[in-house]
Amino acid sequence: MSVSRIVLAPGASGNPTQLARHRAGLAKRGYDVEILALPKGTAERAMPVYLAAIGDGAAAAVIGGQSFGGRVATLIAPEARPAAIVCFSYPLHAPGRQPSWDERTSHWPRVECPVLLLSGESDPFAEIGLLGRAVERLPNARLVTYPGLGHSLVPVLDRALEEVDAFIGANT
Repeated sequence: MSVSRIVLAPGASGNPTQLARHRAGLAKRGYDVEILALPKGTAERAMPVYLAAIGDGAAAAVIGGQSFGGRVATLIAPEARPAAIVCFSYPLHAPGRQPSWDERTSHWPRVECPVLLLSGESDPFAEIGLLGRAVERLPNARLVTYPGLGHSLVPVLDRALEEVDAFIGANT
């Protein structure tokens, strides 16, 4: 299957302009990229907005985003059935609230498409050992980590986008 587009959403405190470099880097690699603005608040409130934005073309789309945007993408995946998901800095838990990782990934076994997770190894929102355990819940996933980075992958964005390009090429 050929991917017709990539739809990405920013983090909870972000806005679409914060993904401009992601869009430019992926466009340079030949992808049509849409950046979606999600409403502030809960992931459940954002889910219908994300679903409406991808519409009937989900099967030919890669969805995902930065932090909150990636989380919402995984939550809608069982219904939307996208070609793949790409998560930049998935928010596995709030800082200091590591036990919440279990609830935040309880839906992952129902995500049938391939998933790429890109994470900093010092991310306060995703303790790396817990993230490794959580990824085992996904039927088809790849985790790529970056030493010394926290909740932003901007310092290695070009390398991360190369991972995205290779992942899409191998999985769609």
